[in-house]
Amino acid sequence: MEFKLVKQYKVAASVDAAWQLLTNVPEVAGCMPGAQISEQLDATHYKGNVRVKVGPAVAAFAGDIEVLALDPATRTLRMLGKGADKGGSSASMDLTAIVAAADDGGSTLNGQANVIINGKFAQFGGRMMVSVSDVLLGQFAATFSDKARALEDARPSAGSAPASTGHAEPASTTVTPSDAPPLPAPAPRAAAAAPAARELNLLSLVWAILRGWIMGLFGRKA
Repeated sequence: MEFKLVKQYKVAASVDAAWQLLTNVPEVAGCMPGAQISEQLDATHYKGNVRVKVGPAVAAFAGDIEVLALDPATRTLRMLGKGADKGGSSASMDLTAIVAAADDGGSTLNGQANVIINGKFAQFGGRMMVSVSDVLLGQFAATFSDKARALEDARPSAGSAPASTGHAEPASTTVTPSDAPPLPAPAPRAAAAAPAARELNLLSLVWAILRGWIMGLFGRKA
């Protein structure tokens, strides 16, 4: 089963803070419920896992993440994630994320993803999986916004800007896996460390979606 997601979320932090966070793959992965990075292989390759709970059963997806492009000029990140569990289910996502400045001094996170799911989770159907993805991405965006704001608050207060040297700034180029520099190290935490990622309760998500659909249906009839 294949479907496409196109989303835009408000971020309560400046575009610079949001971009700094977006380029920190382990921190970004930690924004998704049940997901975490387990190992960084090099500047563009990571290993991670996602725990999904369906009733009493817990499925663990192990996978790989590859940063395909990182362009500071347009604040664009493109990455490919693939994973599978021991039961034969698999999933992949080709994601492009862009951070843009907002008029109020904050920023927006724009994302587009092509998702392919095979195995037992494909039985939910495309419409249900899109609805589940909406809930998950909403939680992801809220956590991302909080982390970006904490990152911005941890920065020194604005002072004197570096004096201009009169020389033109070097042009930004798209980073590819062959010439990619190491990604930024995780930023110092401004608050207490976040708790370890817990498994994603898929049934709870599905029930929340169905309940919202039923309430909306009766609301329209009223």
